[in-house]
Amino acid sequence: MSNDAGEFQPAGPPPPGHPPPGYPPPGYQDDPQAAYQGYPPPGGYPPPGYPPPGYAPPPGYGGPPPGYGPFGGYPPPGYPPPGYPPPGYGFPPGYGPPPGVQPFKPGVIPLRPLTLSDIFNGAVAYIRANPKATLGLTTVVVVAAQLLALILSVGPLAITGGLQPTLAGEEVSTGVLLSSSASSFAGAIATWLSSILLSGMLTVVIGRAVFGAHITIGEAWRRLRPRLWALIGFTVLEGIGVAVIIAVVLLIIAGVGAAAGGVAAVVIAVPLVLAMFAGLVYLVTVLSFTPSVIVLERLAIIPAMSRSYKLVRNDFWRVFGIWLLGGIVAAVVAGAVSVPFSFGGQILLISASSTLATLASLVVMSIGSAISQIITAPFSSGVVVLLYTDRRIRGEAFDLVLQTGAAFGPGAPADSTDHLWLTRQA
Repeated sequence: MSNDAGEFQPAGPPPPGHPPPGYPPPGYQDDPQAAYQGYPPPGGYPPPGYPPPGYAPPPGYGGPPPGYGPFGGYPPPGYPPPGYPPPGYGFPPGYGPPPGVQPFKPGVIPLRPLTLSDIFNGAVAYIRANPKATLGLTTVVVVAAQLLALILSVGPLAITGGLQPTLAGEEVSTGVLLSSSASSFAGAIATWLSSILLSGMLTVVIGRAVFGAHITIGEAWRRLRPRLWALIGFTVLEGIGVAVIIAVVLLIIAGVGAAAGGVAAVVIAVPLVLAMFAGLVYLVTVLSFTPSVIVLERLAIIPAMSRSYKLVRNDFWRVFGIWLLGGIVAAVVAGAVSVPFSFGGQILLISASSTLATLASLVVMSIGSAISQIITAPFSSGVVVLLYTDRRIRGEAFDLVLQTGAAFGPGAPADSTDHLWLTRQA
């Protein structure tokens, strides 16, 4: 330090009656002056470099320790601590986003592990977001299939005049019955093919809706067309597998009955049928993602079946529960819609006195069936595809992959995200 003349004086002890530098004067605790009230008592001094309580920090002090500032390890309020993902990227188990931070949701679902309400809400939201490619497409396919099935099933009977006798249980000629049976089988095939077509095209629509992108019916068809035969092949293969399992069980029961009698057949039939039912439920559940994999990941039939099995096996009960609940909801809605039409059609059928009136009653019942399918088919497809998406998010961190496509925003081309569904773990 220096004196007024500018000469340097070495530091020394303070004058008698004065405290050392940085210490309060004697009797400060009893002094009412405000200047002395901020001094801490003896033994309660803060660490070096920190001011006493109530005093502003000296220049260069008072900031947070290194790594804790605005650019350090702890971000501003509203963001997770270090080691936690940024908003929208999901959080560790048991943790959610901080208050006020919403998950990243570019389309019909948030890009994080989905809850039951996320899946059901998304299955409804994509219909509302793109009604032309959902309800419009479903209406065209279902109405065409219903008309074709109705014409093929009752057309031959109506032309030959055997419609009313057949419905009344009267005997008709063998030729008419064979013709009607063949036409009904053809109608069932047409309905089956239309359901495959509809499910595949709706899968394409949902794949775009995840990013908030729209798609036309024509574009959905162009995306599906190369995968349609694979979808048909898988459905045929699955049907053959179910039929073979049922046939094997029936043959075993028949063989036991022929060898040991009816009582032994019944004894063996009860557990065997229950086991068969459980096996079929398991088989259908683990293969439920196969159509989505065929369409979105563009895999062949056998690799798609293997892929579906791997996605479902570690979370079987959750997948089965949500899939079953979605089916129950769809069935209840379909029943509520179709019951009035079925009731009215039955009344018309009972009172019909001509072939035209009988046809009118069948048309009324077909209208009820068509409306119920138009309402429930998009929802059911949405539940399955979003459940498949959730399994990829939970098992493969697929939400991070989806976010790379959603980051381009609404200005990106609608088809720029289609390749993201091809990403999969080996």
